[in-house]
Amino acid sequence: MTVSDHDAPALLRRLFDVAVAAADPAEVLARHLPDKPTGRCIVVGAGKSAAEMARAVEVAWPDVDLSGVVVTRYGHAVPTERITVREAAHPVPDAAGEAAAREILATTASAGPDDLVLALISGGGSALMTLPREPLTLDDLIAVNRLLLRSGLTIEEMNRVRRRLDRLKGGGLLRAANGTRLVTLAISDVPGDDPAAIASGPTVPDPSATDDLSHLAERLGPNLPKAARALLMTPGDAPPHAVPDFRLIAAPRTSLEAAAEAARAAGVTPLILGDALEGEAREVGIVMAGIARAVATLGKPLPAPAVLLSGGETTVTISDIEPGRGGRNTEFLLGLACASQSHPRIHALAGDTDGIDGTEDAAGALIGPDTLCRAREVGCDPQRMLAAHDSYSLFDRIGALIRTGPTLTNVNDFRAVLVL
Repeated sequence: MTVSDHDAPALLRRLFDVAVAAADPAEVLARHLPDKPTGRCIVVGAGKSAAEMARAVEVAWPDVDLSGVVVTRYGHAVPTERITVREAAHPVPDAAGEAAAREILATTASAGPDDLVLALISGGGSALMTLPREPLTLDDLIAVNRLLLRSGLTIEEMNRVRRRLDRLKGGGLLRAANGTRLVTLAISDVPGDDPAAIASGPTVPDPSATDDLSHLAERLGPNLPKAARALLMTPGDAPPHAVPDFRLIAAPRTSLEAAAEAARAAGVTPLILGDALEGEAREVGIVMAGIARAVATLGKPLPAPAVLLSGGETTVTISDIEPGRGGRNTEFLLGLACASQSHPRIHALAGDTDGIDGTEDAAGALIGPDTLCRAREVGCDPQRMLAAHDSYSLFDRIGALIRTGPTLTNVNDFRAVLVL
């Protein structure tokens, strides 16, 4: 089978869709459920996939006494019959998220000795389920989250901050269960699939609980609320020694492997570069362009036709300039396009598997050999717009954005660089 330039966008979109489908809770959750309880099953949870996961539990266990509450992002709710679904803001928390967190905490604490607490955790839960640690206020946590989003900190560093400042993160739900059997079903959106990092680990002990986080307070700058600074500079209590029952039902690696199999079926050799790539989005794009050019010109590290697959979460560090519109995936692509200089054999797609790149309405975008030319034809200066973090606007102008709407799952970013 021969893939042409004309076929490239459709193939890349196919790989993205396959990656998302491999993490669909409706398809993968049931096989990870524990034994049914003798008492009630109390379902709690948070994340962009929480509502869809709750519905999957209801479908799988029609004969179990189910109740509970989960919180998801506005627009991500789905109909459920026995489990209550709340909606809240993401990526910056709001009062609805705080109210949902209090409801989830009380629901967890109501469990009895014969009950099962089933926690459904996925990416986005850090913002959606937020309960400030005293003496912090919700306004303090909102300010901290805004600083984090502009900071350039890695997701691991962000989660250290979040766990220190929030009552439910870093094992808060585990403590609330107070010895009742608790099983976590999780969809990973973090590098390395660390349980303490997925939604900031509400059901697992905080491994950084006693660490000095003053260096992170300094990196967040002078606008960090005083109460938050004090907590970050004061080590917390040692975490409990409980061993959580934590079950990963979907992860970036699984989705990349599904996409790789689809590429082979299309006659393209896949190379998975990793599921935990981090770094500045535009710089990762530059590195990926170099690898793609080596495939095209040298046949190294593998001959064309080939597709370079990767996952993980890059970052976009915002300086003092007023940024344009964009997310880490579109910034990655624009960095790649500028670095590859419209190489005639390089095409690429990057998108967030939850359907939302940053705070925009697109999952990501597509690029090809004509991207820079098309951008200039409509009056866009690619380098200037990259410097201004305005990648969304460029891809919108040339009709290259990918809009899926909420996918109701989240295994972080998916990147595919196709070399023909």
